[in-house]
Amino acid sequence: MLIYLALLALGATLANAVPSLEVVDNYFVNPATNTRFQIVGVAYQPGGSSAYGTQAGVDPLSDKDICLRDAAILQVLGANAIRVYNLNPDLNHDECASIFNAAGIYMLLDVNSPLPGESLTSVEPYKSYYAAYLNRTFAVVEAFKEYPNTLAFFSGNEVMDDETTSTWVPPYMRAVTRDIKNYVAAHSKRPIPVGYSAADVRNILFDTWNYFQCVENGDQKDMSKVDLFALNSYSWCGNSSFTESGYNVLVEGFTGSSVPVFYSEFGCNNPAPRNFSEVSTIYGSQMTGVFSGGIVYEYTQGVNEFGLVNISSDGSVILTSDFHSLKAQYAKLNFTQIQSTPAPKPGSGPKAPACNPKLITDDVFSTNFTLPVLPPGAKEIIQGGVSQAPSGKIVKISDYSVKHTVANADGSVLVKLAVKPLPDNAFNIPGSNEAVSTAAPSPTTTAATGTTSAPAPTQSKDAGSKPVAVVLPAVAMGAFAVLAGIAI
Repeated sequence: MLIYLALLALGATLANAVPSLEVVDNYFVNPATNTRFQIVGVAYQPGGSSAYGTQAGVDPLSDKDICLRDAAILQVLGANAIRVYNLNPDLNHDECASIFNAAGIYMLLDVNSPLPGESLTSVEPYKSYYAAYLNRTFAVVEAFKEYPNTLAFFSGNEVMDDETTSTWVPPYMRAVTRDIKNYVAAHSKRPIPVGYSAADVRNILFDTWNYFQCVENGDQKDMSKVDLFALNSYSWCGNSSFTESGYNVLVEGFTGSSVPVFYSEFGCNNPAPRNFSEVSTIYGSQMTGVFSGGIVYEYTQGVNEFGLVNISSDGSVILTSDFHSLKAQYAKLNFTQIQSTPAPKPGSGPKAPACNPKLITDDVFSTNFTLPVLPPGAKEIIQGGVSQAPSGKIVKISDYSVKHTVANADGSVLVKLAVKPLPDNAFNIPGSNEAVSTAAPSPTTTAATGTTSAPAPTQSKDAGSKPVAVVLPAVAMGAFAVLAGIAI
């Protein structure tokens, strides 16, 4: 115990855990080791997009205690990245960014939100492309550019979700990417990649990729070219396979990409519960030469029932069977080896194709590569920066222990749960943080608070956990068993 506390105190003084990653040709690269990086991520938007903006002063990365709770849970899961969809650049994110940084977890951040004027619209995009909108996207960049674990910005998410929207959106989406990249180049101390997250609409998917990765006039440094391309895909369901799911089609289609490609969402939930059998393929030899991992959808249980955890109104958490299934799948793989693939020599990867209408195969997809000029006032913002720009920095976290109760659905509680700060130039891999659970309560437990009902359904066996029985006071155990029964 004394050794644990000493290590925890030492971890609290660490300023930097993760190395800031780089894009080298078509891969993410860890410059500290010159090895390729595979994203092992989770979509993270507690409350969902519909909750954004409904509570003043709050976004997913603004509450220290919630971030401690969730970073510890994600560290136990084995994740090394989160994707956050909606953020308020006017809030302070230092503590949360520092907590996820210490946990070895990167952040992929969408610059848009569902509120009016804070995203490029799919219909008549020219009406939403103006200086005030760009100013807001640049403010997100300003708020997060100083954190070493800011991995990338998404300039758009499924802005084209069918053929119809692919007629007018592409030039404007590419222009927004250009503008954000120019702002990063002018105001960030390091390059931070900017890319697009596409819907898996197969008849326009590869046209979208080609449109966004091509370059004008043979300039491989064309600022309107995306630095990465991601897709939200749910084609692998249940006990599928590389070919049955169509993953083979994606690998073949994206072979030769000039930019990193990865899943920005995956995890079909029909049938349920999910077994995540696709994980071994995504991080296996059939895919890692082309894909750079993926992000599971999603962290929090909602009406769509994709959640890895159930969060109660008091902040307590119950891990779902999906959480344990995913953790078990990660535990089967050797991520030390997976994350040790040597990076190729810079410049040896595929070159971006020249922008040409011949790249486009769909009849209605835009073949116009002439991008809109900056709207009035935008050039001055890019040159001078956002007025009263937010700023972020890594701060010291004095206590990494989790304040909320976290339990399995069977009622067993994770005890002494805390973020385990990682050393410099390290990121999280499965096994970095092994949580300890209490023994599950019996079907009927009598305590000072009364008699509980039968426990929730048993979770699937977790191949990566090593539960240790720890006795809690009867009152505490009984009270939590009641909570678990209600939440489930």
